[in-house]
Amino acid sequence: MTNSWRFSALMDRHRALGSNLEDWSGMGTAWSYSKGDPDAEYMAIRTKAGLMDVSGLKKVHITGHAASHVIDRATTRDPEKVAPGKSVYGCMLNDAGKFIDDCIIYRMGPNSYTVVHGSGQGHEQLTMAATGRDVSIRFDDNLHDLSLQGPLAVDYLEKHIPAVRQLAYMGHMPAMLFGKPITLSRTGYTGERGYEIFCRGQDAGEIWDRILEEGASMGIIPCRFTTLDMLRAESYLLFFPFDNSEMYPFENEGPGDTLWELGLDWTVTKGKTGFRGAEEHYRLQGKERFKIWGLKLEGKNVPGNAPVYKDGKKIGVVTQPMYSPLNDWVVAIARLPVDCAVNGVEVEVRCGTHGPIKAVTHSLPFYDVEKKRRTAKD
Repeated sequence: MTNSWRFSALMDRHRALGSNLEDWSGMGTAWSYSKGDPDAEYMAIRTKAGLMDVSGLKKVHITGHAASHVIDRATTRDPEKVAPGKSVYGCMLNDAGKFIDDCIIYRMGPNSYTVVHGSGQGHEQLTMAATGRDVSIRFDDNLHDLSLQGPLAVDYLEKHIPAVRQLAYMGHMPAMLFGKPITLSRTGYTGERGYEIFCRGQDAGEIWDRILEEGASMGIIPCRFTTLDMLRAESYLLFFPFDNSEMYPFENEGPGDTLWELGLDWTVTKGKTGFRGAEEHYRLQGKERFKIWGLKLEGKNVPGNAPVYKDGKKIGVVTQPMYSPLNDWVVAIARLPVDCAVNGVEVEVRCGTHGPIKAVTHSLPFYDVEKKRRTAKD
C-alpha cells in the first residue's frame, strides 16, 4: 500500500478482493482488484449496477453567513442559483485562468454547502477564498462516498428508500439506509443513472456488505476504480490530472489548461464575473492551443497513452482509451490541435505494443449523446 494519509473504512474489503490500495488523492484506493474482471464490472454498470468506493474524493463543508460568497469567489458557478437539495458541477481556476480542479457543489441549506472535489487544489482554493470572511471551512474525512451506478440502482434503492424515484438528476436528500443516516445524491461518474451514498465511516462497511449481498441476485457487483476509466472515456468525463497538461506538458511552457481547451467553458454561469481567474478566462477565449476531442479506432486493440500522428507528424496524444464489449468499439479521449477537433479527420495512433492503428476524429461523448440515461425521470 502507498504511504497514504487518508484511509477508507472499506480497505479490508478491498484487500480481500485483491487490491493493493494504490494512492489517489492521499487515500489508499482500490484502483484494481486481482479478483473479478473489469469488463464484467463495466457491463454490470452499463446494464445492471455496480458498487464503487469513491471515498478518495475530498469533502469540504462550508457554513456560515459568507458561505455563498466563498463559493462565488472560488468556483465558476453562481451558488445563489443552486437551491437546497440541488447540486451543480463546477470548476476552479488560478489567477492565469487555468483549470486547477473540478467539483460538485451541494447546497445543504441557506448558509450551508458541501463541495466534493478531486485531487486538484480545491481545498486550498476554498480556504483562500474564506480568508477574512464569516465562514467555517471543514474537511470531512469521516464522510465516505459509496457510488451505486447503473440502470438497476434505482430499483435496488427503492426497496429501502421509496422516495428515490422522485429524486431528480443532480438532486440530493437526507435518508436512512439500513437504519443508518445518509445523504443520497443522484450523481456519479459513469454516464449512467446512479447514486452516491454519503455515509459515516463507521457505517460504510455494513452498507457496502448489505448492498452487495442483497443486490447479488440483481447482478450488482463491486467495481474497481479503473473501471471508471472505461465508462468515462465513452461518456466524456475528464479526470484531473490524467487528461491535463500536468500529465502531458507543453514543450515550452508550464502546465495549465483553459476551460475552452477542455470543453468545460459551459461550467461558467452565464455572465458571471468576480471568480478567481475570470478576467484571464474570458481573455483566453479563441486562443486555444489544443482541444479535448474523441477518436474512434479501427480494430479491437486498445493503444494506451499513445501519440497521435497526421501526415507523418505528431499532433497529439491519447489520454484515455477503452474497448467496449457492449458497443464493440475502441474509442478514446485525446488532446488534439484545434483544426483537428472536428469530425472525420483521419489520423494514426502509434501504439508501442500494437503498432500503428488507424483512427478518425469524433465528437464527445460517444455513448448516450443526449444524456437521457443519467437524467431519466421514471
